[in-house]
Amino acid sequence: MTVLKRFAPAKVNLGLSVTGILENGYHTLHSLMVPLSVGDHLEFRPADQLSLVVEGADLPTDERNLVYRAARAYLDAAGVKSGVHITLYKKLPLASGVGGGSSDAATTLMALKTLFPSDLDLHPLAKSLGADVPFFLVGQAALAEGIGEKLSPMKLPQIHLVLVNPGTEVSARDAYLWLDQTGQFTPELPLRDILAALHNRQEVPYFNALEPAVVARHPEIGEVLQALQNHHLISPMMSGSGSTCFALAKSQQEAEEAVLKLRKQFPASWCTAAHTVS
Repeated sequence: MTVLKRFAPAKVNLGLSVTGILENGYHTLHSLMVPLSVGDHLEFRPADQLSLVVEGADLPTDERNLVYRAARAYLDAAGVKSGVHITLYKKLPLASGVGGGSSDAATTLMALKTLFPSDLDLHPLAKSLGADVPFFLVGQAALAEGIGEKLSPMKLPQIHLVLVNPGTEVSARDAYLWLDQTGQFTPELPLRDILAALHNRQEVPYFNALEPAVVARHPEIGEVLQALQNHHLISPMMSGSGSTCFALAKSQQEAEEAVLKLRKQFPASWCTAAHTVS
């Protein structure tokens, strides 16, 4: 029996500007997104029907799960009469701003196109599943604009990071609602300056428009950001809608040493070293 194994990378936003809100309720964004060396794992086996098993997290295994919806969308659009059995090995924390569910969904679309070849364009399917899903089809760093659907691939140096999630689940819907309540939309990211700082491993002039309102409601996220600063890591920031925070390190060794210290400081947190992938 064919078994297809796939890795679904996490992402961080190296800056997230929310420039406004449209009449339909969608927000306009300007964000530099990068895939990481940490993520979830999935296995796919052709089967008579569609089914999903999740290991490592208490998640639904029906249409409430984005992986299931992605598989259903592809099978229907491609006219596949059979199904697939999917096992999702969940490694990333839930509702944490690192795109785990979106990555799992995009990985599912790509895997099913391998198992059941068709000439389908995956981008419309990905867009229908969520704003971050199309990014994970790109396979490298990308500048996201519009409502996140306009993606421009970017070449970046490899970046070493430390990620810490305090265990707080923050829904993207809440984070954007809290921003709307303040009305504090932000200008586009200073992309040229950000890229120069990344190349030179200097403090990076990025920002996350969602961070102030989320940290105001979840002070434990602010404590993590301060700890990253105290360990002399570069430019701590919350990723996406939170609650995962990250900072840059000058080397893999520096990142791993910081992780050992942070795990002692935050023993109940998810803490790991990672690097960007392309």
